[in-house]
Amino acid sequence: MMGAAPIFSGLSDRQLKSIARTAKILSYATGARIVQQGEPGIAMYLVLRGSVEVRQGARVLARLNAGQFFGEMTLVDEQPRSADVVAVDPTECAVLSRWEFWGFARTEPEVLEGMMREMARRLRATDKALSE
Repeated sequence: MMGAAPIFSGLSDRQLKSIARTAKILSYATGARIVQQGEPGIAMYLVLRGSVEVRQGARVLARLNAGQFFGEMTLVDEQPRSADVVAVDPTECAVLSRWEFWGFARTEPEVLEGMMREMARRLRATDKALSE
């Protein structure tokens, strides 16, 4: 399932197995808040099963399903979370801490290409939405 995520799509099977061994798998009930806006961020999440909503107050910014991820910005800038993320179905996520991610990236720099590509895609989509 890790290979289905855009951030990991360019990795080999060996690299995917390596990062999968590093990640922790956590389960969340419907309605559970996975991350809270304003809290310190220390990990990114890959949705393995179920779906989540990214929210700011009552406004839903995005709905993410299996194979999609969130929290990647904190791996780079160490800033507080910019939104809440809430499970809208029973959800399972692979969680990769900042330290685990950068340890992996030092030995497997290809993961940085995937992350940069996906962050640029999301930034372009945000720019487009704001200009409409």
